[in-house]
Amino acid sequence: MKKFIGTKDFYRMVLVIAVPIMVQNGITNFVSLLDNIMVGQIGTEQMSGVAIVNQLVFVFNICIFGAISGAGIFGAQFFGRGDYEGAKHAFRIKLFICGIMTVIALFLLSVFGESLIMLYLHEGSESGDIAETLHYAQKYLVWIMIGMVPFALEQAYSSTLRENGETLLPMKAGIAAVLVNLVLNYLLIFGKFGFPCLGVEGAAIATVISRLIECSIIVIWTHKQKEKQLFIKGAYKGLYVPGSLVKKVLIKGTPLTLNEIFWSIGQTVLIQCYSVRGLAVIAGFNISSTISNVFNIVFIALGGSVAVIIGQLLGADKMEEAKDTAGKMIFFSVASCFIMGVIMVCFAPFFPRLYQTTDEVKSLATTFIIVAAVFMPLNAFTHASYFILRSGGKTAVTFVFDCCFTWAVSIPIVYVLTNYTNLPITIIYILCMTAEIIKCLSGYILLKKGIWLQNIVKIEREEQLNLKSGK
Repeated sequence: MKKFIGTKDFYRMVLVIAVPIMVQNGITNFVSLLDNIMVGQIGTEQMSGVAIVNQLVFVFNICIFGAISGAGIFGAQFFGRGDYEGAKHAFRIKLFICGIMTVIALFLLSVFGESLIMLYLHEGSESGDIAETLHYAQKYLVWIMIGMVPFALEQAYSSTLRENGETLLPMKAGIAAVLVNLVLNYLLIFGKFGFPCLGVEGAAIATVISRLIECSIIVIWTHKQKEKQLFIKGAYKGLYVPGSLVKKVLIKGTPLTLNEIFWSIGQTVLIQCYSVRGLAVIAGFNISSTISNVFNIVFIALGGSVAVIIGQLLGADKMEEAKDTAGKMIFFSVASCFIMGVIMVCFAPFFPRLYQTTDEVKSLATTFIIVAAVFMPLNAFTHASYFILRSGGKTAVTFVFDCCFTWAVSIPIVYVLTNYTNLPITIIYILCMTAEIIKCLSGYILLKKGIWLQNIVKIEREEQLNLKSGK
């Protein structure tokens, strides 16, 4: 048992990175919760329309995260070695990737937005009007697309700052943004203090403005801190990136990018499969996911800490310390989420009552919340396992571990059960979540083998030195 319990210095090191991420994500998700409740006050159709669009935007957000994570693996290890020139090149790669991904996403949503929304609109429950839901979703989408640009740029900067151990600035920028978002939501959704009453459009406009503010704070601060954030020095003076690094990022990053793309699409397909049981199911999942996101900040933040701490240890060739730290961080994450799960179960019967919706939606939401809470420790284990494998550059393995599981196990289970059985939707959800045990066991085996214990930037640095010396 002692090998899973760390010292005070260990927990201090973890929490220095994790707490700012928790605070930022916690405030963001709590404000999202309040936003969701505000939209829920004006009708089930409005709430469902916003939920559907946010599911599509979720795919974009995760794709950006995955696309820059390949370069991020190298960035964390470059920082661990004190190689700021290498970190600068990794940052430039992120900028290129974010620009390309944003253009593709805006094109797809502009051309196919309505068709994608219609995939989620089905009869089958007592709640909601399909035509109205589509109308509100389209109004929301038009505005929310604008916010994709600053979001992508902010992710390139924030992820690089975190890899360098700077977590406070993204946290402060996030707090400022969500507070602006909260105030503007109240003013623009309901038309308070002389502002126009814009409903779902007001919610979208508030989100766009808050993202612009968050991006501006992070970009301006980073460029003013060139003496501390050495990677930004001359970052825009040239666009050169060593071909060898681009090749390695593509080799390591492509499986990771594809994983995040297909995993996020897979999560969206899962919701679409559930949606064939009616709009009440979409509304119920919307309420459940909103409160779940608030509680999930613990294992999400600890996952981010794993990526930074383990990545830097591997970059410094401290393999035994990395292995020991990984075990302690997994145990800490699982134990923390067991406690959070118990608290979440206690909240489950009360939270859905805050919404002006039907009893059918409230009942479904309560059950979904309880199920999500029960499986939270398992999610914590798989999340930490994913980041440990990723920090060692095992991106092909993470593709199988994460994406293939979603498409080969979760989606077939839900598709068959929702379309070809009369099982209640809550039972189907439980069965889908139970399948996560397979993923959990797979993660344990992969970590136990230690295949992730490697320094991927050491070879890259040696190759560059050899090229410079003419060898």
